[in-house]
Amino acid sequence: MNIMEGNYMEKLTMDKVEERLEHLSGWKLEDNRWLTKRYRFTEFLDGIQFVSRIAELSEDIQHHPFMNIEYKVVTIKLTSWRAKGITDLDLDLAEKYDSIFLQVAE
Repeated sequence: MNIMEGNYMEKLTMDKVEERLEHLSGWKLEDNRWLTKRYRFTEFLDGIQFVSRIAELSEDIQHHPFMNIEYKVVTIKLTSWRAKGITDLDLDLAEKYDSIFLQVAE
């Protein structure tokens, strides 16, 4: 993932966001500015491991989501502050977070 490549950090149109959301299970558009999803875990520590792995990825690419832990539920909110909205990076990260969830929840 190269966040400096091309138009990766440009704000997407709502049509483009909604088109890509059709391929992402459980992700929702909130206030036309945020991508949000709630992940439910069977064990508390699985949620903590999930958050830790997302934090490492986020730190590596310097793009950080809002994360909220409520016992066995982790809520993620993504947006790109510089673009003032949702970018390809946010949508690609949503896919990566889903992959991490599948690995942790196994």
